[in-house]
Formats: sequence, C-alpha cells, structure tokens
Amino acid sequence: MAQESPTRIGAKQIQLFGGVPTLSQAPLYRERASQVMGLPLKTNELPSEADQGNLGRVGAEPAERSQAIFPVNIAIADKNPMVLSALEALLTRDRRFNLLLMASDGVHFLNSLVHLPVRLGVIGWELPPIRAPEILQALAKRPNSPKIVVYSGTKDAAAPAETLQLGGAGFVTKLSPPERLLEVFAAVAAGDMVFPFADIHKVRPNPLKGLTHRERDLLAALETGSSNAQLAREFGVSVNTVKFHLRNLFGKLDVRNRTQAICLYLETKR
Repeated sequence: MAQESPTRIGAKQIQLFGGVPTLSQAPLYRERASQVMGLPLKTNELPSEADQGNLGRVGAEPAERSQAIFPVNIAIADKNPMVLSALEALLTRDRRFNLLLMASDGVHFLNSLVHLPVRLGVIGWELPPIRAPEILQALAKRPNSPKIVVYSGTKDAAAPAETLQLGGAGFVTKLSPPERLLEVFAAVAAGDMVFPFADIHKVRPNPLKGLTHRERDLLAALETGSSNAQLAREFGVSVNTVKFHLRNLFGKLDVRNRTQAICLYLETKR
C-alpha cells in the first residue's frame, strides 16, 4: 500500500502521496513512464491570504494585481521525457512560476492534483492511458480545479476547439517559441483565455451528434439526390414514413429543407 511521505516546508507541511520523491530528497526519476515527481514548495513563493484577497479587488493597480497573482503554483504532464525536461528548465528559470509537479501520464497527474495546491496545469494531448479531453472532463467535476493549458503537437485540427469546449483555458502548439509559452502561461494565470484564432470558429456542438443511426443513413442518402420514392425503396419503408423521418431530421438539424440539410452534412465532413 502506498505510504504518505510528509515533506517539511519551513513552518508548513505538505503531504506527497505514493512515496513520490522531491528534488530535495532524490534526483529526478526518469525510468518509468508512469512516475510522478513532486517538487518542493517554497513557503515564501506561495501567495498569502492577503494576496489572494487582492485578486478580485476592483481598481487594483496592474503591479498590485501581478504581485497578488504571482508566483503561480504549476504542474506539468507530458508523455515525452524530453518535453518534461525542457518545460522544467524553462519554468524554474522564471520566478513567476513555482513548479510543484511533473507527471508522465494523465492518471497520475489527476490523482496528484488532489493533494497539491496547483493553480495552473500544462498538459499534452495524449497522456496514456488517457487523453487531455478526459482530464478536462474529470477536472470540470472538481471544485477549485486548476486552469489547464494544452501544450501539444497533435495533428487533430479540432483539438483547440475541443479544449475550449471542455473548459480548458489555453492551447499552444509545440512549434511555439519558449517566450510564447511563458506569455501564455502568465496570461492564463492572470485570468485570460488563449487559443489559436482560426480554431475559435469551430467551437460549436456537432449537429449530427443527436441523430439516430437511421437518421444518419437517411442524411447520407440525401446527398445522392435521391427522391422520396427512391429513399423509400432503399430503406424498405413507405414514402409517408420517409417524409416523417425527414421532418424529424430537419427539426433536429434546425434546417428547413433537404438542401440546407445536405449543406450542413457536407460542412461537418470537412
């Protein structure tokens, strides 16, 4: 059974679970893909209660707001150990960020967030055995969850839009320069949302998601230009049944006729 491993932090104490070593206790562990590393907190870097109270104070000067927000406790997770190392080097050089956790899979990342005061998480898109969307869905059910930035080189063009839909606070590609990463992390920590502009237009529910299998087949058949009589023969039903299904289909898609339905169908296939 996993043992609790308390780590003293000045006058405070934090519990690290699962026997996770800290940098002050052991060298970075890179051998197992599922290993999570807890990094020692610095008491003087945690925002005080007075600082936290300034976060929402109306009329606070920019310098005061910045002082209240930073340093930010941050956790990172990526399946690639080289990416983890690069992010670690980048973040530990910037005094605005206090790196508490490095994880190489999504399950350990989620479990560790329960015990650490993380305010900003940076994760890859694929974190075997789970993916970023599953992490975002899980965190949406937890109170006071950290803001999440997805940092990924995925070829999934819908990934930024899906991240936004699921409550993520930002998306950055792995082609971005280091200074851009830090800008995004700081902006998200300060309350902004940062996404590629081109992907914002894709943020809407899939209009075909609520259709039955028969309605999907019917919609696909419409693309061929078949008449109601031809559709009736193809599906083995009466013309009146086809008309009934088409009315239901148009209602679900919020369109008026088959031309609009076909256009919407073709758009979702792009």
